[in-house]
Amino acid sequence: MKIKLHLYTRFERFWHWLQAFLIIFLLLSGFEIHGGYRLFGYAAACRWHNLAGLVLLGLTAFAIFWHLTTGQWRHYRPRFENLQKIVAFYLVGIMRGEKHPFHKSEERKLNPLQALSYLFLKVVLLPLQLLSGLLYYYYNDWPAWGLSLRLNGVAFSHTLAAFALLLFLLVHVYLTTTGGTLSAYTVSMFTGWEEVEVEEAAAGRENESHKG
Repeated sequence: MKIKLHLYTRFERFWHWLQAFLIIFLLLSGFEIHGGYRLFGYAAACRWHNLAGLVLLGLTAFAIFWHLTTGQWRHYRPRFENLQKIVAFYLVGIMRGEKHPFHKSEERKLNPLQALSYLFLKVVLLPLQLLSGLLYYYYNDWPAWGLSLRLNGVAFSHTLAAFALLLFLLVHVYLTTTGGTLSAYTVSMFTGWEEVEVEEAAAGRENESHKG
C-alpha cells in the first residue's frame, strides 16, 4: 500500500525550478562566450549571462535566508549512516531491482548521499561559481579594491566550476529517473507530493525518532 507525503513546499519547488533554469541558461550562454557555438550572439550572451548570474545570486541569498528561518537547513545536515549501502545501491543494487536502503519522511527527505551532494553544491560549488563570476565581472575595479589576483586563475576557476555544475546537473537528471516511474520524482517537484510505501514512511519516521 502506498501513501502520499507532502515533502516539498511551494517556495522550495519555485526555488528548485528557477535555480535549474538559471544554471542551464548560464551554462548555455557561458559556453557560447567561450566560443563553443553561436546561439544568442556574443554580445547578447554576455549581457544575458551577467543578468542571469545576478538573479541567481539574489535567489541564492534569499534561499539561504529561507532555509535558516524555516529550519529546512536540517535536511542538508550530513549524516553517514548507511552511506556505503546507498552508494552500493546506486552503483549496483539499482540494476538488480533492489529496494532503496533509505526511507523518506517529512523529517528527513534527503538520504545521506543526497545531503552531502547538495551541501557541497550549496556551500562550495555555487559560492565558488558566483564569487569567481563577480570577480570576473568587476575586473576593472580590482586595483581600487587592492586585489592582485591573476585573471587567468579566476577565469579558470569559473570555467572549472561550470563543468562541475554541468556534471552535477547530468547526474541529477539521471537520478530523477530512478523513482517508481521515470517521471515520479520530477512530478513530485511540481506538486510537492511524493508517493511512498506505507512501511517506508513508517521506517523513516522511526529512524528519525531514534536519532532525535
